[in-house]
Amino acid sequence: MFKRWLLAIFAHPDDESFRPGGTLALLARRGVRVQVLTATRGEAGSCGDPPLCTPEELSTVREQELRCACAALGIESPCILNYRDGHLDEVEPEGLMAEILQVVREVHPQVMLTFGPDGLSGHPDHVAVGRAATEAFRQAGDVAALYTVAVPQSVAARLGMGRARPVPDEEIALTVNVTPAWEQKVAAIHCHATQLGASPMVQAPVEQQRRFFGTEHFVRAAVRQPDQDFLSMILKDGL
Repeated sequence: MFKRWLLAIFAHPDDESFRPGGTLALLARRGVRVQVLTATRGEAGSCGDPPLCTPEELSTVREQELRCACAALGIESPCILNYRDGHLDEVEPEGLMAEILQVVREVHPQVMLTFGPDGLSGHPDHVAVGRAATEAFRQAGDVAALYTVAVPQSVAARLGMGRARPVPDEEIALTVNVTPAWEQKVAAIHCHATQLGASPMVQAPVEQQRRFFGTEHFVRAAVRQPDQDFLSMILKDGL
């Protein structure tokens, strides 16, 4: 039987849940093996308000939160690299790319997912890991397609997403209604208890949350083998 693997490469614990979490859960339901690779343990993030741990404990706590979120989404246990949170733009790019490429060659995904050139929010860590993952895709040679998480300009304007770096609507290749996986996505977001205060939308009324989190968008940044791009086949018109 053809084994479908997706490798999602992000910078921090919680990147996998807040934007693409519903899609990852839906893919897992359809039999896709979803592996998340996270470059840092998020030790530069919030300890919560009120604090749920000390700053010294935060990296351990956030790793546990990431594992909780992956379990809630029904995907594989995460692979975590040992880079310092907040400093990915300072590391030697070739080294980060090589570590990502090693995981690509171990997992053998047909599809990779990461951040686009603007890192979705402009966060330097997001930009750095997206560039490294894109280069790993290029060097791997046998991955069918590369997607990036995105927000269309029309959605950013309608929802007032001031921190987002939106892309033109015509660049969006996939728009996924994640309502069928809503409870899983919410559970995964709430696994990241230390970071909930950093997202005011989590405290908003449920209808507003659904408008903000209930649809996920992706750019197909590159494709080599369209016949193996199962993401497009499974999710083209939503689920």
